[in-house]
Formats: sequence, structure tokens, C-alpha cells
Amino acid sequence: MEEYFSFQKGWYQLRQCDVADVRNKIQAKLGTTTRMAFLNRLNGVTQGTPAERDAIERVFAEYGITNIWGTV
Repeated sequence: MEEYFSFQKGWYQLRQCDVADVRNKIQAKLGTTTRMAFLNRLNGVTQGTPAERDAIERVFAEYGITNIWGTV
């Protein structure tokens, strides 16, 4: 697992009521369709492109979370 590519830090800052929304938005932006593909991204197993990392940052920014990269 690459800590730099994991967005666990941001994920654990989400309010519980926003989790499903954020997951759906990130999956739509990345084009992932399975929960496992999403979890691989969340945990940094699959490294994203710079454009994908920017898309993830924009989704979290909608919820006021700016420090998202790294593991907890």
C-alpha cells in the first residue's frame, strides 16, 4: 500500500451521512464499478493518475475536506 496514493485520511473525516454520496461521486469520476476497485483506490493499492487525484480532491473539497492524502 502506498501511503501517498491512499485517501483514507480524508475518508475518515467524512460525516457518516456523506459517505455513500462521496463514494458514488468518486466512483463516477474514476469510472470504477465495483466496491473492490473503490477500496483499492481508497487504500492506495491502485495508483491514480494526476487527473484522477485532482478529481478526488475536488469531491472532498465539496465537503470542506482538504487534507485527504495518507493513511490513518
